[in-house]
Amino acid sequence: MSDKITIEVVYALTHEQTLLKQQLPPGATVADAVNACGILAKHPEIDLSKNKFGIFGKLTKTDAVLRDKDRVEIYRPLIADPKEVRRQRAEEGKAMKKGGGDL
Repeated sequence: MSDKITIEVVYALTHEQTLLKQQLPPGATVADAVNACGILAKHPEIDLSKNKFGIFGKLTKTDAVLRDKDRVEIYRPLIADPKEVRRQRAEEGKAMKKGGGDL
């Protein structure tokens, strides 16, 4: 049995995707992986206290312990709140329905 686990750390921007493989000791956390892989030097906008993180698409905390072959995902903040966008679309739909009808 190996004394290291292999993980991936991924971060995606609209124009660039970064995927880094890293070997860490068993018991390493999400924060350990992000710090060890060097992604913070390449993307200084990543903040361990503000960004959200996931393992294979499931939200997790930075103190979560990793297993061999886990993929740590670093999520960017949302540009627009999905609830607000839906509300605005609904308002636009109501305005169009009220004004339409003259064919």
